[in-house]
Amino acid sequence: MKNKILLVEDDENLGVVTKDFLEMAGYSITLTADGKQGLETFKTEKFDAIILDIMLPHIDGFTMAERIRKANTDVPIIFLTARAMKEDRIKGFKIGGDDYITKPFSTEELKLRVDAILRRVKSEPQQSQTTTFKIGPYTFNYDEHEISSKKLGKKHLTKREAEVLRMLFNYKNKILKRETALNEIWGENDYFMGRSMDVYITKLRKLLKTEPGVSITNIHNIGFKLEVEE
Repeated sequence: MKNKILLVEDDENLGVVTKDFLEMAGYSITLTADGKQGLETFKTEKFDAIILDIMLPHIDGFTMAERIRKANTDVPIIFLTARAMKEDRIKGFKIGGDDYITKPFSTEELKLRVDAILRRVKSEPQQSQTTTFKIGPYTFNYDEHEISSKKLGKKHLTKREAEVLRMLFNYKNKILKRETALNEIWGENDYFMGRSMDVYITKLRKLLKTEPGVSITNIHNIGFKLEVEE
């Protein structure tokens, strides 16, 4: 069965060319031309990945991604944009984007990035064995993307936050190197992926401050350590 991708691009020529190329590569593509139409389509169909332009009519790509993430924390999102500002890329990752490609781009590069993301998504269920973890006074349910404790209550995590926390737990009281986490979770180690991971670490650190005996420590120029009092 072909993987279904929602492509939201208001440049008609670029949208058609990208759609045709990805369909020749074996994907099933649904093309919409604005954020409002894209959201309506997302709500009525199931997609394996979403490719979003940022500068869209009616609803911009960042807003659309935020609304998608509220409904679905798992579906991969790739941003396409003519804006190369560092702040935009970091914002895209912070919202929950999986990749970010700046125009003009190679359709072959886009295909390879889509291939890589979908391979990672498909491999994740086989990697997940134990799905509920005790982290000191916290209970972390990886499958449900939730962490809870008496003081914290129950908090929902994004897919990426859950992946980062699970990897930190696997290295509990040991150093998790930055490059190890980036290569395992994002599939590559670069500046923007690193900044994205820092955003998730910061949020997790705040959540884990509500109970004593658990903390995430930065190990300068090396990585992080989830410290749990036994």
